[in-house]
Order: sequence, then C-alpha cells, then structure tokens
Amino acid sequence: MTPKRSVPLSLATLLATATLLTGCLAGEDGGAASGSGEGGTVRLDYAYYNVPSLVIREKGWLEEEFAADGVDVQWVLSEGSNKANENLRADTIDIGSTAGTPALLARANGTPIQVVDVYSAPEWSAIVVPEDSDIEGPEDLEGRRIAATAGTDPYFFLLQTLEEAGIDPDDITHVDLQHADGRTALERGDVDAWAGLDPHMAQAELAGSRLVYRNPGFNSYGTLNAREDFIEAEPERLQTVLDTYERARRWVADNPDEAAQILADEAGIELEVAERQLSERTVVDNDPVPGEDQRATLERIVPFLVDNGLVASEDDARRALETLLVPDFAEEAVRNVDEADGAEGSDDAADTEGGA
Repeated sequence: MTPKRSVPLSLATLLATATLLTGCLAGEDGGAASGSGEGGTVRLDYAYYNVPSLVIREKGWLEEEFAADGVDVQWVLSEGSNKANENLRADTIDIGSTAGTPALLARANGTPIQVVDVYSAPEWSAIVVPEDSDIEGPEDLEGRRIAATAGTDPYFFLLQTLEEAGIDPDDITHVDLQHADGRTALERGDVDAWAGLDPHMAQAELAGSRLVYRNPGFNSYGTLNAREDFIEAEPERLQTVLDTYERARRWVADNPDEAAQILADEAGIELEVAERQLSERTVVDNDPVPGEDQRATLERIVPFLVDNGLVASEDDARRALETLLVPDFAEEAVRNVDEADGAEGSDDAADTEGGA
C-alpha cells in the first residue's frame, strides 16, 4: 500500500525552486560526455552525506590523478539519493553516491547502474519530532503528517518503522520534501514528524528536536554507483576514482577532526553538528567491497519495494539485486592502497635508518 498522497507545501515549493535555480547558476550541473583515451571528463557527485567525497573534492586528489592524461573532473552536488539517481538516469554524471536501497530501486526501474564501492556504514536516518511533541515512539505515528524524501533511505526507514509498529502506510500522510526542507517543515510545525537525514538531522537535534526512534539496521549503507556504460568504456578511470575513494575513506577514519571541519565548511554547518554526524552516526572504517552484508540488507527491503508499488514486480527487484553489486573495482582499490601504504612505510623506515 502507498501512503496517502504527498501534500505540497508552498514553502517547500519555493525552497525547491530556489535550490534548482542555485544549482543552475552554480554551473556545476552541466552534462559532459566522458571521453576515452586522453582528455575528456569524469563526472561524479559530492554530497554532505558522503564525507569521503568532500575530502576528495577539497584536496583535489582526483584532479591530481587525472592531470597527466588531461582528464577534467566535473563535480555535481547531490542533495539526496533521489537527486543522485536522477542525474545517473539522465546521464549527467558517471558516478553517484546514494544509499543502498535507492540504488536497488533505481536499477529495478531501469536505470543502468551498479554498486562499485561502499563508502560508509552510516546510521543517517531516524524519526525526528519537535521538542514539545506528544509523539514518543513509532506507535504514535498513526494519523500524523510525516515528511520524508521519496526514493531515499529515510523514506524506507519510515516504511520499515511503520511496519514494525503495525501501522498501514495509508494511515499516515506522507509529505514529500527534500531533506533540508523536511527539517524546515518540522520546525515550522507544518508536519508532525520527519524521517531525517544527517547533517540536517544533527542540526535539528542540537536545536532541540528529538530523535524518537532509531534503528541502525534500517539504514542501507552508503554506496557509490556507476553507470554501466562508464564501467564498460572507462574501467581504468573508474579504478582511479575508487583508488582515490579508498584513500579518502582511510583518511577520514584517521583524521576525524579535520574531516569534520571539511564537512562543516562544505555544508555550511556548525562544527558541533559535523562532529556529531561523524563521531556518533557514521562508520567509515567499514569494508568498502560490495558483498553479502549489502545483499542481506537489500534482500530485506525487497518486500517493501513490492508492497508499496515502487517496482513493477518482485521479479524485477530480485533480478536487479542479482546484478547490482560489482566487487572487483573496490577489491582492487584495497590492494592498490595497501601496496601504496606499504611502500610509503618502507620509504619512511629507510629514511629513518639512513638518518641514524
């Protein structure tokens, strides 16, 4: 069953329009076909929910890697998994970051993408209510207006929460807003609850809102997804991207304070908010290779996709899952970065011995 129809809010419409105009004016959304051989462009997203992407972009690591071949790097901001999937479907980016469930949903509905890397294991969603709300848990959500961005992990978090509480999705009113707009609607009193996403959720929490229901098991990893045509045409460039992601993932784990500052600067949020997102709800020392953990999580979500009419059939969802995960590039990235770290360690040891 699908929730009651989404209710548009005038504020949300204005904010969404402003966001789209801002993106166009920023000049980072233009499509450019990636080229083979020397030259051309690699197009990928960055997102505030994907901290390794912010580090790579801030430090210019991909630009350095591709400079010798004259390859340009084009960055596009994703405001949520739904926006990343829209850009992947429209072929305006080659590589995009989402949660695992939206990646499965997109492939089941015909977007030619595959998961090539797991950039984090976050607990990035929860049910959020105002400080003075009478909602104390999932059982109190029946009959309420709840904001959630359709097609993203927080939306699927909401559906799983409702099922656990025995509430039919028809018995709530789903208000479809982009993540930041959902927080605004909650704080204005336009909705009763919000299925939030960090860093917006951490901002709301520190401003007084309450997380009334958390369940890390309802979150479906952070996945890096590539278009199939890019995987086939540009495997070496994809490998370079994933080597750089693996370097960034390890760097974030080793440098949490600097990573939090980069997140705060990029997202325009207070450092305390960034630190909460990273230290309390984001795991980056995870296995980056897509595999059985991700498959098991997505197996559990298939019935939700079917029951809520988000895929044409269960067969479509299961066929998509069977071909969604591609571990080869991430496995190679782990080996490459291990070798690079080992070589660097050997050089350091040699320098120490030479100076003794």
